Amino acid sequence: MRDEVRTVVRMDLANVPAALAGLGFGLSLIIAIGAQNAYVLRQGLRREHVGPIVALCAISDLVLIVAGVAGMGAIVQRVPLLVWVIRFGGAAFLIAYAVLAARRAVRTERLRAETAGGPISLWQAVATAAALTWLNPHVYLDTVVLLGAVASSHRPYQWAFAVGACLGSIIWFTALGYGARLLGRVFARPIAWRILDGAIAVIMLVLGLRLLFGG
Repeated sequence: MRDEVRTVVRMDLANVPAALAGLGFGLSLIIAIGAQNAYVLRQGLRREHVGPIVALCAISDLVLIVAGVAGMGAIVQRVPLLVWVIRFGGAAFLIAYAVLAARRAVRTERLRAETAGGPISLWQAVATAAALTWLNPHVYLDTVVLLGAVASSHRPYQWAFAVGACLGSIIWFTALGYGARLLGRVFARPIAWRILDGAIAVIMLVLGLRLLFGG
């Protein structure tokens, strides 16, 4: 009985590195200057329909993450050669992403969330958030293809990676929406985005090198 318990504990602990990698990778993908984040921040600053908007963005990410991990896993099982394509292609993309994040880190960009304008209905708020999420072509490349590919490199713990990525989405959108008054002031400063993009660059570079060298 004790041996069985120890085995279960070891299996659970084995999931932790993959889950943490998924958490870091997921946050690196969604924490960026963009229309969706600016809109969530804007509505948070206005304190208008924050809950439904946060829920829609987080649930959308969860659906895309699960689709990416499940889809890429099925493809890899049928075509094992894709593991190598995923590894080197994903590594190249991650390293390039790291370079772009590093370039952003030396610029003076900031997230602008306009708070002017009259109130909008719940339907308008949710429809706008949905459009900014699902009509963005990058969401499919980042969340479905890229995240699914990176998750497959953590087999057999790809679903632990997915759980970590899902948790990252929930944490980010909740913090952005409900902590908007604090975050809005913080990220109005260029230095905040420089630090953030610098951290993203490091995370992406490390993940890219791990994929490249099979670590």
